Formats: sequence, C-alpha cells, structure tokens
Amino acid sequence: MDIPVIGVEDWLNVHEHDARWDIAQSTIASLTMGELRALDDADGAEFYDLLDREKMDYGWIEGSAAFKDEVRRLYRHEIADPDILQCNGATGANLNALMALVRPGDHVIAEWPTYAPLYEIPRTLGAEVEYWQIREELGWNPDIEDLKGLVRPDTRLICLNNASNPIGTVLPRETLHEVCDLARSVGAYVLCDEVYLPMEGTGDFESIVDVYDKGIVTNSVSKTYSTPAARCGWVIAPREVSDAIRTHRDYTMICAGVFNDALATYVLRHKDKILARNREILFGNRELAQRWIDGQPRASWVAPRGVSTSFVKLDIPERDEDFCLRLLEERGVLLVPGSRFELPCGVRLGYCAQPDVLTRGLELLGEALSTFDR
Repeated sequence: MDIPVIGVEDWLNVHEHDARWDIAQSTIASLTMGELRALDDADGAEFYDLLDREKMDYGWIEGSAAFKDEVRRLYRHEIADPDILQCNGATGANLNALMALVRPGDHVIAEWPTYAPLYEIPRTLGAEVEYWQIREELGWNPDIEDLKGLVRPDTRLICLNNASNPIGTVLPRETLHEVCDLARSVGAYVLCDEVYLPMEGTGDFESIVDVYDKGIVTNSVSKTYSTPAARCGWVIAPREVSDAIRTHRDYTMICAGVFNDALATYVLRHKDKILARNREILFGNRELAQRWIDGQPRASWVAPRGVSTSFVKLDIPERDEDFCLRLLEERGVLLVPGSRFELPCGVRLGYCAQPDVLTRGLELLGEALSTFDR
C-alpha cells in the first residue's frame, strides 16, 4: 500500500524531543499521573483497585462495559453497545472506519485542508477524493454552496474534522445539519472526527451521531481529556458499518489493552473535573496568546472557539518550514509549519501548553520574528 507520510506526524516524530519549549502540540496540557490520581480524591485508589482486579490478558476486545457506558453518556441519544467500538486513539478509529467504508472507485468528499488521514486514507483505498475547501476569506469556514456542487448521486462518504485540525474551526449547527441533508439526499455516510470538543458555545455543538442516522463519529481521550498516553479512542457507527469495522479491528489491533481501557474509563468517569481544569488553561492561554498576537505585526489568527488547536499566519520572507527549523535550533521552540497541513505561511500553535511554557515560547517566537525588521 503506497500512502504518503502524515506531514504533522512526520515533523513531530523527528523534532519534538529536541524542543525545550514545545508549543506545537494540540492536546490541552497533558495530565501527569499525579494529577490523574487526584481526580478521585483518594490518590487514585479507584483506578488502582480496578486494575488490581483485572487479569493482564486481552480484556474486553471491543472495550469494557464500563468504558462503553462512559462513552454513551457523551451523546444525546441512546447508542447500542454493538455500535461502540474501542480503538487505539482517534487515529485507529479513523483508520478502521475508513477501511470498512471505502471501496475502490467510491466518490468521497473531504473537508480540506485538515487532518491528512481523512483524505489520504480514502485516496489510498482507491476512492476518487474531492475537496470541500476551508476558506480563509470566510474566517476559515467552508461554504455549503461549494459542497452542494460536489455532492453526486454516487457519493459514498463525506469526511469532516469538527473542530478542524489545525485551524480550530467549529462548524455552525446549521451548517452541520445542511451537510447531513445533502448526504441524506444521496444516501451518503458522514464521518466526523470530533477529537476536539469545543469548550465554549457547547450548546451550539452537536455530534454527527446525534444529527444523522448514517453519521459516524471518531474520538478519543487524547486531546480534550488530556490523556494521549492512554491511546484509547472509539468509533460509533450504524450497525452495518460497526459490523464491518469489527473485521478490520481484528487485522489492525485486536484490542486496545486492559490498562488503556481502565485508564480511559477512569478519565471519562471524572471528565467534569478534567474539563473544568482544561477550561481554565484554555481560556487563560487564549487570552495570553491573543495579547501576544495583538502586539505582533507579523502574526495573525482567527481565534479558536474553545478548542485546543490553532493556526497562526506569519508574514515572513522565508518558507515556514525553514523558519520553524531555525526557531527550534536557535531558541529551542517547537511549532508545526503550516505547510505540513498544506497551509503554507503559518504555523500550528499549541496554545494550550502549560502557561509558563506558552509564555516563554511566545516570547522567543517574538524575538525570532523581530529579526526580520532589523
């Protein structure tokens, strides 16, 4: 299978361990084990008591009943157990869902530019992929009229990233409903990677599985819930799709692991405390980043709506990748070049790092930008 590298992953795999000031990641300041233990007010006794009772075998292949119960509570309508499948992060959920759905010759529409697997995997599987383009002039939103021109009677699947990585765009509720109406008109599925949950305007946010009966959602505890170490995600899909995903899971993962399942279940059980902590970091850091941008003539952004990923445009006289390499080598600051998302002349800023890391990283980035004015 000939598939291109994922630009952002390739960049981080090479460079993230060289950084002193990592402001590239899109997770909200990853929790330490000490912070996780504190969630139950008993130094993690709840989590470790659960582990003490578990055999370190394959565990629940599709995810434990406790895990599925916690996932089910995240959505508005009742979801049957067989339609919830545990995966190795949202990455594994996307892979397995797309392998189960896409066939050679299928017509697939993918939001673009965004997280590359949502369009590269269908293309590698032999689909004809067309782009529903996010437009800078629309505040980094797509235009529903463009989608109307792309949908065909043979469209099999529409892929969304809501919120978008790296832009941070959250589709308005009415736009999501319009997407589903268009998909329904031709019987297409809609797959939505929802790993970035908005922390403001949540009343206007709806999951695809609460909107459309042929909606498929992928998610994990990595970003919004600050526990990427768990490598635990899920896919929720209509029965005919979830049954197909079961077969692909046996080839790609078998199970996520007993420890991972227990940790993800514990995290979701205490999600309210995690979200309260993360809102404080997100809103405080966004204000900090906005003040920095307001004082930088070479930087601008569309402020993200309560999600942890953002794209900053840079007005600089060199390639963004060259600039990011110099920034890392000379000042120890890590950013992801926008060109790694097919968005040149900018960077993905992980503004939800620990506040002291973000503060120092932005100071050093400002120094680097100021050299262009000398």
